[in-house]
Amino acid sequence: MKKEIHPEVYKATVHCACGYESQMLSTKGEDIEVEICSNCHPFFTGKQRFVDTAGRIDRFRKKYAKFEKGAK
Repeated sequence: MKKEIHPEVYKATVHCACGYESQMLSTKGEDIEVEICSNCHPFFTGKQRFVDTAGRIDRFRKKYAKFEKGAK
């Protein structure tokens, strides 16, 4: 490898909303906060988990309400 062209790599702690923490290598060098990790994601656990889809739908409708009014 060429010298002095690669970024510095630091140890970072990843904090999930479920409480899981893990150590990773990162170029940022700071703690990282995530909402869903492999410890609590339904794809990896095989269990359904309630996700705030109602809030997402409301935000989407609010955001695009002005376009819907213009089409009528």
